[in-house]
Amino acid sequence: MLYTKFLFAGTTWIQELVWLVLNDFDFAKAEAIPLVDRFPFLEFSMFFNGTKARAKFQHNIKNKAFIDNIYKTVDRVVEMHSPRYIKTHLPLSLLPPDLLDTCKVVYTALEWTPCFDNVKESWEKRNHPNMLFIFYEESLKDLASTVDRVVKFFGKTITDEQRSRVCVHLSFENFKKNKSVNKNIFKELDLLNKDASFVRKGKAGTWRELFDEEMTRQAEQWMADNLRDTDLRYPTV
Repeated sequence: MLYTKFLFAGTTWIQELVWLVLNDFDFAKAEAIPLVDRFPFLEFSMFFNGTKARAKFQHNIKNKAFIDNIYKTVDRVVEMHSPRYIKTHLPLSLLPPDLLDTCKVVYTALEWTPCFDNVKESWEKRNHPNMLFIFYEESLKDLASTVDRVVKFFGKTITDEQRSRVCVHLSFENFKKNKSVNKNIFKELDLLNKDASFVRKGKAGTWRELFDEEMTRQAEQWMADNLRDTDLRYPTV
């Protein structure tokens, strides 16, 4: 299971990396099959379960297969053969209590409310042999090292050539153009602005360009208050 946090900030990136490592770096297959089919999002239907959402999708014949997947994700997961790759934003406390005893968990620390409660739950389990705790900021800084950590975590091997190719494949310039992962279908479903990109800038700390001094002070105080009872510290950028 891939356990990761925020839909628009690293989840898809780490999903693709995990899938490639566990499938012998089969780039051709990765590009041919959409990531949502290779790696179902467990609670995806939760986001589109209202009456308005269902009515909006009801007559969308062009994207019927994708829409069906949204509402049948749990059934698909149940029917999948091992090894299964599953994405979820749910905190550990809402997942099976024996999760870490029965599968591998890759956790990316990002924003999914309640942010600190979620992250601290997994931070406390970071030394469990079946838990790999990853900071998005560290992966941005040194992707090759993250690739090696994922490879080691799953007991796989990698050549220098494969590592280089993975890093090129996962570069944000290429990721944005990769139809298997860029979710341009979200624009067709009116879930993303036409001029927006699901795969964003691939940068950390851009919030500083948007916050004024008072907003920055409030954010830093909020973080300090919530990190007071833990040794969890986010990498600085």
